[in-house]
Amino acid sequence: MTEITVPTLGESVTEATVGQWLKSPGDMVSKDDVLVELETDKVSVEVPAPEDGTLSEIIAQEGDTVEIGALLAKLGSGAPASNGHSAPAEAPEAAANGTGSPAAAAAAGTGGHVDVVVPDMGESVSEGSLGSFTKAPGDAVEKDEIIAEIETDKVALEVSANASGTLSELLVSEGDSVTPGAVIARIAVGAGAPEAAEAPSPATPEPAKSAERPVSPAVRRVTAEAGVDPASISGTGKDGRVTKGDALSYITSRETAEVTPPPPAQTARPASPPRALGPREERVKMTRLRQTIARRLKEAQDTAAMLTTFNDVDMSAVMELRKRYKDDFEKRHGVRLGFMGFFVKACVSALKEIPAVNAEIDGTDIIYKNFYDLGVAVGTPKGLVVPVVRDCDSLPLAGVEAEIGNLGRKARDGELAIEDMQGGTFTLSNGGVYGSLMSTPILNPPQSGVLGMHRIEQRPVAIAGEVKIRPMMYLALSYDHRIVDGKEAVTFLVRVKENLEDPERLLLDV
Repeated sequence: MTEITVPTLGESVTEATVGQWLKSPGDMVSKDDVLVELETDKVSVEVPAPEDGTLSEIIAQEGDTVEIGALLAKLGSGAPASNGHSAPAEAPEAAANGTGSPAAAAAAGTGGHVDVVVPDMGESVSEGSLGSFTKAPGDAVEKDEIIAEIETDKVALEVSANASGTLSELLVSEGDSVTPGAVIARIAVGAGAPEAAEAPSPATPEPAKSAERPVSPAVRRVTAEAGVDPASISGTGKDGRVTKGDALSYITSRETAEVTPPPPAQTARPASPPRALGPREERVKMTRLRQTIARRLKEAQDTAAMLTTFNDVDMSAVMELRKRYKDDFEKRHGVRLGFMGFFVKACVSALKEIPAVNAEIDGTDIIYKNFYDLGVAVGTPKGLVVPVVRDCDSLPLAGVEAEIGNLGRKARDGELAIEDMQGGTFTLSNGGVYGSLMSTPILNPPQSGVLGMHRIEQRPVAIAGEVKIRPMMYLALSYDHRIVDGKEAVTFLVRVKENLEDPERLLLDV
């Protein structure tokens, strides 16, 4: 018998709340299968099975508070036990009758259910929205076949079937919020799958009891500091549980109501209902990605002292260089020679001279970045995303162009991973591809600078006392004036202009 205990949860974390058991007593489990989720005031931790066996007993129930090293469950070897005594001879018969665990039934090729759960969405992503199901109840599914798509504030994730069988039940609807580990559907596996779909599953969670809801350490700490009764907060978590976000939102709204009472004219006014639609209007819910874009752009305006400065650049030299070498460049490196590679290299050179534009503010400190991971904004049907080209200072021009092309393709195909969009130090946004003449780009927090590129058009300019027609582009640098001074912003744009009008400077690093 192997004991499953609470692992070390990190520095200063001494206790956790049992969140959700993903296995039931009697289920056969494989090594590294996740058995239970633990919630702390800092992180959620998955506890895996240390070896193959059968989950014989669950000691700590969902909602219980447990300390480091506390006993969670016991794991036995071999087939499921009955009344505390092993019954290896009866296990095959039970599986054949559909009375065994889903895992055992799936292994035996007979009736049973397998839960389809939300996968891990990546660092800092705690929830998403169920975008769409590609299968309906009653449809046959194959293992690893895509059955649903989940939208997060960063990427879209595909959820695949973890067993072959019949999709028997959908537990959430399109548009519902889901969290990692949540069960969204069930698959009836093996023989008799359609009949199994009609039978109520014993693993279906019962409705939450409002009279007694477990409270996690994070919620308990937050509510204790604010002097709030957790029972007065409406929970949005599993079975109606109160999450840390619910507690913080409740406390913030209460403090706002106490400090800033509404105007007298609005005191007794109920919340206004959604505006009635006209005969030629339609209402469509914003995607989670679009909601996040809106929130982050507004946060950037509210928190940064944002200012924009402009310059223009003569693109003649870059265009001539590109025209002369683009065929040889593509043959040699297998990638097209575009304009973005020149702009990335020009910005890296300028960022090295003006490091404040590549820095960020953290409280009362400034964090200077001694690396150059530049985000390149890409428009997709679902909204604007900013994948990051890593270590642009060490990549050759061909390497920059290849990475930009690869990230752009992944963005359009919805294949970007979360790590593809994290950690950028500066951003380039090319509105010129859509015909923009001039704009004031908005910062991508916590970055302190973003360069806006615009369309190239033939304009008359004065050169050596003569009027010439040249291909000109307006450049716009939006920056956080709290960290970047006006002189630094202007100098940065001048350096970018000089590098583009004389691209040999990039080769000579002058």
